[in-house]
Parts: sequence; C-alpha cells; structure tokens
Amino acid sequence: MSFGPTTFISAAGSTPVLVIVIPLLAAMLAPIVSRIHRSVGWYLATTATFIAFLLSLSLLYTVIDGGTVSYRMGSWAPPMGIEYVVSYFNGFVLAVIAFISFIITLYGKKSVEQEIPEQKIPFFYSAYLLFIAGIMGIVITGDIFNLYVFVEITALSGYALIAMGKDRKALMASYNYLILGTIGATFLVLGIGYLYIATGTLNMNDLMQRLPEIYDSTTVITAFAFIMVGLCLKLALFPLHIWLPNVYTYSPSIVSALMAATSTKVMAFVLLRIMFTVFTPEFVLEVVPVTKILIVMSCVAIIMGSLIALGQTNIKRMLAYSSIGQIGYITLGAAIATETAMTGSLIHILNHALMKGMLFMVVGAVVYKTGIVNIKDMEGLGKRMPWTMAAFTIGAMSMIGFPFTVGFISKWYLATGAIGAGMWYLVPVLLVSSIMTAFYFWRVVESVYFKGRSARIDTLKSPHHSDEAPFGMVVTTLFLAGLCIYFGLWASGPVEVAKNAAAFLLGS
Repeated sequence: MSFGPTTFISAAGSTPVLVIVIPLLAAMLAPIVSRIHRSVGWYLATTATFIAFLLSLSLLYTVIDGGTVSYRMGSWAPPMGIEYVVSYFNGFVLAVIAFISFIITLYGKKSVEQEIPEQKIPFFYSAYLLFIAGIMGIVITGDIFNLYVFVEITALSGYALIAMGKDRKALMASYNYLILGTIGATFLVLGIGYLYIATGTLNMNDLMQRLPEIYDSTTVITAFAFIMVGLCLKLALFPLHIWLPNVYTYSPSIVSALMAATSTKVMAFVLLRIMFTVFTPEFVLEVVPVTKILIVMSCVAIIMGSLIALGQTNIKRMLAYSSIGQIGYITLGAAIATETAMTGSLIHILNHALMKGMLFMVVGAVVYKTGIVNIKDMEGLGKRMPWTMAAFTIGAMSMIGFPFTVGFISKWYLATGAIGAGMWYLVPVLLVSSIMTAFYFWRVVESVYFKGRSARIDTLKSPHHSDEAPFGMVVTTLFLAGLCIYFGLWASGPVEVAKNAAAFLLGS
C-alpha cells in the first residue's frame, strides 16, 4: 500500500528495520542484563520502546514530507526480496503502537515486580519485547509471508506472557489461546500458500497487481476464505472470540493492557490491509461479497459483547467482553465500505487503543494497591484512589461515546457513514450498544463514588485516606486519559490521516 511516490533506502536510512531490530536485540539481552538486578530489565525495555517510538515518529515525518518509504532487505529488489513499507497510514499506526508500548512499559515497573514471580522477571521482559517487535513487524512488512512470521512471533511471545501470571488460571488461558491461535495461524498460512500457488509471489504490492486477472480462480477464492477465517480468529471477532475473555482476565495487568491496546487493533489493521490492498474493494464487494457477512457478524459482536459485559462481576472480564463489542465497530466500518464509515473504522483502531489501554492500566493500579478485581468490592474506592478513578471515569465516558471524547469521534463517523450508505438500520445497533455500555460502566462508577466503603476496602491500610498507586503508574494513566479528551476536542490530525487512508483503501 502506498501514498504518493516511493522513497527508497536513502531517504530513511536503516530506520525501518531498526524499529524492529532494537526491541528484538533488547529481547535477547533482557535475560542477561536482568541478572544484575531485576529492575535492569525494565530500564532496558523502557529505553528500547522509547527509541522505537522516536524512530517511528521519524519514519512518519519522512512519509509526510516525501511519500512512502520502501526498505529492501539485503538490497534485494521486490518482489524477489523482502520489503518493509511505511506509508502515510501504516506509518501512523506504527507510531501509535510504539507510543502505547512505551507508555505501558513506563507504567509497568511496579506492577511487574508485584505480579510476576521474581525468578521469571528477566524472561518476562524478553517475551515482552519480542511481542512488541512482532506487532511492529506486522504493521511495517510489505511481504505477506513475512507478515505471517511476525504474527507467530507475536503469538508465541503472547502465550508466554499470559502464562507468567501467578494465577494458575493464567496457564489454562494461555493453553486455550495457544490451541485457538494455532488453528487461526494454520488457516492464515494455508491461505498465503494458496496465494503463492496462484501468483508465484509473496510481495503484497505485487499480489495486488497480479490477483485481479485471476479473481475467478477457485484457488484465489479459497485462499481469501482461509485468510479471513484465520484473521477473524486472531482478531477475536464474535463468535470466534472465546480465547479472549480469559486471556485478558487472568494475564498480568501489564500484559492485559498491552494486548488490549495493541494486539487486536493490529490484527484489525491486517484484516483491512488484506481485504483492500492485497485484494481490492471490487473483490470484497462483488466477487466474494464478504462485507455482507461482516456486517452481520459485526452487529452481533457489538450487541453480544456489550450484553455479556453487563453480566460480569469481575472488572477485567467486563473490559474483555467490552473489547469484543468494540472490535465489531472496527469491522463494521470496513464492511459498510464507504469513505466516511471506513474513516470511523480506522480512527477507532487508534482511539480504542488509547481508551482500552488506559482502562486496563487503571485496573492494574487498583490490583497493585488493593488486589481487588470484583466490582462490588470496589465500593468507596473513589475516595481511596481519586486520581485513578478519575481516569477510569474519563475512559468510561469515552467508551460510551460522550461528546468531546475520542469514542464520540469514532461513533459519529460510523453512524454518518451508515446513513450515507443507506444502511440507517445500523444506527440503532450503535445506539443500543452505547446505552448498554453506559449501563455496565455506570455500575463501576456508582460503586466507586456513590456507595459506602466495602468490607474489603475497610480491611485495607489507611481506609480513610487517599492511597494512590505509585507515581509512575498514576501519571502515565492520567496522561492517556488526557489524550482521550484532547483527541476528542482536537481530532483533526488523526481524522485527516484516517480519511486519507480510507480514500486509498477504497480506491477513491
């Protein structure tokens, strides 16, 4: 995918590959340097993610100034060689992922020390950095098999991260994720294999040029079906979501925050990239009208995710089911396939990363100070942790879609896009989902602000005084909460990027 002219290696130097190599090298060093002291791994991870963020920003500015950047591995020209491509759209997504990863790393030092057994901490940071390298590789690669490799790097490191929690249920969550993730990966690699059989190439841009001539091929249609099933499993699109709730619930807090903010968003990005840049809008709208299936699945995901979240008593589990509903928003915009709706879908990838990452960071701070995950036990916590709960309230308002928050921006574009496409019947789905979201978040807000202290709070130290989480956890959480307001009030920058990307994806 590209926006404008292509700028080759000389424009960006080795920056595209360094974005991945730096966290990858740090992942290999983490088990060694952490033997000096358990906190050294955190300093290494923070440094690596910060440098990756700076490099991502540099790439984004290069793209804005000069057009798409193409880095050829080993100077082998595509399609023979592996190519890393940074366009206006995926350059922005890369920067957002790097930023979120850095903020969550900055946040997580104390949380990791409390929730991860000391002997596992060196290996935790190794898997953590490997996960970040994987998700960034998924975004930046221009080779479809290389994309599969990065998806598996992300998945394998994710299985390890989930299993490192002290709760034994984390092991079962990791095992279930491994089984279903392997099934999804099998579908994905089979689809890629069929594409290679049909075209003789793995370069995404080359595939886009060759596929239209053979769209009626059974091999190509089978390949597309396999890839879609594999990605929907990885994306946790309802009803292929069953691995996600336990993963988010029983993972260590920093892992829940990182995966909720990045993993499913990146897979949504891949879904859109495959549908509209490897294949074309004509293919997904006419040859294989997958958008009609996606509209139904998306609406079911939006309603069922919100409905099941209403019945949860564990706050992490509530947020997990909420994520399933929010994934439906992203796929719905893509399925409507108009420029306005697609803009809503793309901007929601970014907005939901901010909202859900911040909400899981709030829960991590609560777990750090109190060990509480049950909503009823949180009664009176607003006085105990006022800044943390203020951040939660902002996140809740954003998820509901209050005006002047990022959630409102996403839903506005999705609703207007649906109306513009003549699909007015989708608007009530969005409204009902927002109402249900308001109900399940209100339960938490009511519990922490409008009820007396729970028996659990009374057993804790200093029940009558503010007792916030460590400074680093609170500041990073409030910073993301502030961004949820900032980009709700001044959304022109992200929206402009999303509009440009939507226009390109739809070929308009």
